[in-house]
Amino acid sequence: MKQVLVLGAGFGGLELATRLSESVPDEVRVTLVDQADGFLFGFQKLDVLFRGRAPEEMRLPYRDLALPGVEFRQERVLSIEPRTRRVVTDRGEYQPDVLVVALGADYDPAATPGFVEDGFEFYSVPGAQRLRERLATFDGGDVVLAVLALPFKCPPAPFEAALLLHEHLVATGVRDRSTIEVISPMASPVPVSPSTNEAILTALHERGITYTPGRRVRRLDPAAHVAHLSDEVRRYDLFVGIPTHRVPAVLDESGLTQGGGDGWVAVDPRTLATPYDGVYALGDCADAPVPRAGVFAETAARVVADDIISQVRRTAPAQPYDGKGSCFIEMGDGRVGMVDADFLSGPEPVAPFYGPSLELAQEKRRFEQSRSERWFGRRSGESA
Repeated sequence: MKQVLVLGAGFGGLELATRLSESVPDEVRVTLVDQADGFLFGFQKLDVLFRGRAPEEMRLPYRDLALPGVEFRQERVLSIEPRTRRVVTDRGEYQPDVLVVALGADYDPAATPGFVEDGFEFYSVPGAQRLRERLATFDGGDVVLAVLALPFKCPPAPFEAALLLHEHLVATGVRDRSTIEVISPMASPVPVSPSTNEAILTALHERGITYTPGRRVRRLDPAAHVAHLSDEVRRYDLFVGIPTHRVPAVLDESGLTQGGGDGWVAVDPRTLATPYDGVYALGDCADAPVPRAGVFAETAARVVADDIISQVRRTAPAQPYDGKGSCFIEMGDGRVGMVDADFLSGPEPVAPFYGPSLELAQEKRRFEQSRSERWFGRRSGESA
């Protein structure tokens, strides 16, 4: 039995474990480790924020995993020695034949002075719940929604939130006495896709939402409710930020980030292998040339799984990672768009946009259901 240890049970970890279970359950033993007790799709935080859904009704408990050859353990990773593949958790030690790091990205709200004291975020479940409570008492005013640093997960998410916030304020009768501005360090919403940019910018304009690209909020003044940019300020009644992302501290301490861009884990973009023998990294923690989003972690996991399978069966190496992924984008009015990206298979990235439409909204729901059934044997929100 080849022992495979997977750290992190998000899109990447779940897909990797499932693919190995399907293909080599009698030849590979997978241990899947995560400090959480269940899985929630990232885009479901918008359901928590704007649609009143409880996280508990959507969460898929890891105890329900029933994949042959896969064991889940709820543990917190304390240290990693990549040269020997030795991993220490709060409940034990491991030294597998293959180590796959898929621990995602952490948030650092304190990186922007004043944000912890006077800002809101929706990238975490507690943050989405807290912002929902604030919106329930919001009686109009100036709203600033800002991306606080690069890179960050799911590039369309700030714009989805702005469009859904507009709908919320209309429904509560305060939109006519409110302003919404989106501020981002990026030059455009989705730089790789002109057609997606056009769709998002049109949607913002139609709803009277101001978009300020190429600028970054550097600090907040909680007493004055003022956001400071490099050479100007914005007064706000409600500040919503996409917090600074950082690699989990345990990965930085392990040395895996040496050689990676901006402190992320260094990987071969075609194989997701790190410089260390038998060690891979994928998903948001890895320095691969693709956006940080679940669909790209999922497709990367298939490449890593196929590489492990080829080693077990001594067959030809897996096909290189093509960086493909389709991201759904909430556009308001119940309609969803989709950007279909291909980052690595051609001479340059391409990412056409489709929709928005009600049909793609149904397709997004089918996407959620298919992954829930594939990984957990049941749909999100369905009792075990």
